[in-house]
Amino acid sequence: MNSIQVKPAGCRWDSLSLGEVMLRLDPGEGRVHTARRFTAWEGGGEYNVARGLRRCFGLRTAVATAFADNAVGRLVEDFILQGGVDTSLIRWIAYDGVGREVRNGLNFTERGFGTRAAAGCSDRGHTAISQVRRGDFDWEEIFGPKNGSRWFHTGGIFAALSESTVEVAADAMDAARKHGTPVSYDLNYRASLWKSIGGKARAQEVNRELVQKVDLLLGNEEDFSAMLGVSLEGVTEDFSELPIAGYEKMLREVASAYPNLKLVATTLRTAHTASRNAWGAMALYEHEIVHVPQRDIEILDRVGGGDSFASGLIYGLLAGKPIEWAVQCGVAHGALAMTTPGDTGMATLAEVERCMKSGSARIDR
Repeated sequence: MNSIQVKPAGCRWDSLSLGEVMLRLDPGEGRVHTARRFTAWEGGGEYNVARGLRRCFGLRTAVATAFADNAVGRLVEDFILQGGVDTSLIRWIAYDGVGREVRNGLNFTERGFGTRAAAGCSDRGHTAISQVRRGDFDWEEIFGPKNGSRWFHTGGIFAALSESTVEVAADAMDAARKHGTPVSYDLNYRASLWKSIGGKARAQEVNRELVQKVDLLLGNEEDFSAMLGVSLEGVTEDFSELPIAGYEKMLREVASAYPNLKLVATTLRTAHTASRNAWGAMALYEHEIVHVPQRDIEILDRVGGGDSFASGLIYGLLAGKPIEWAVQCGVAHGALAMTTPGDTGMATLAEVERCMKSGSARIDR
């Protein structure tokens, strides 16, 4: 495995994400099917990484996405602006008045508590970003010397939206690599997105092609199995005990199958209850395993924890930190993000560093 080479400062952006951003509607402590009011947030697997890098780590980030040009789309844009993420790469599509042709995605998400697991119900058919085509984004101009980005991130959620988003993702990856920009990809398997377009068989067909263009691959044990067909050995059905040797074997098998990969990382999560998890991570870099053992953490809202792990890890790489530091940063940032509501975290870099030094993933109160 080769090491990841990061561009020096001088690009327009430190990191650029490609993906869908939805309006998240949160019933708080209640349930979606009995709620009478919701709190609105923005969220999306790929976007969450850009926002984390901007708000917690102070980097210059952008998101390439598309919205139907109506009040809901402008609301999500306003959330993105509040997060400090550059909106100049958003495509605005004329709205037809009722959403027959194009619309914006909604994501109803319950946080869960105790024995009641977190749950989501998305409403994202015919969204603007799912309809993007080759040529809608000028990747040569975006990644070339006129602009440039030190990092590029996308993932399996975006690739699952339509046949055309697979092509857009591939073109973006090719342009990024051409201009020396490392590519990260979070497998982020969502059964609901793949079940009507071929299920796991189609997911594996798509992702086995895209992963050949990737430098940093992220996922959990289900992601690697569903998206690449690489299974984890020795795990119990309820994941109450995680076989560390099995995880190491899985990561090495993935790296062997895709020699282009420079870093493979997985989160380690055991959900004792919805509000108490064991949380850690493991990564394979330059043929060596980096393991941050699980620690029990308390959860307010688990959604986006993996994305916050990704942004912490990527920050460490962009900052030139040792790989051990970068993985620990990802674990700490992910843990802190799950103590606040919404898809994205509210932690500061100082809090992340304090969490790393304390050896505990608990927030200081």
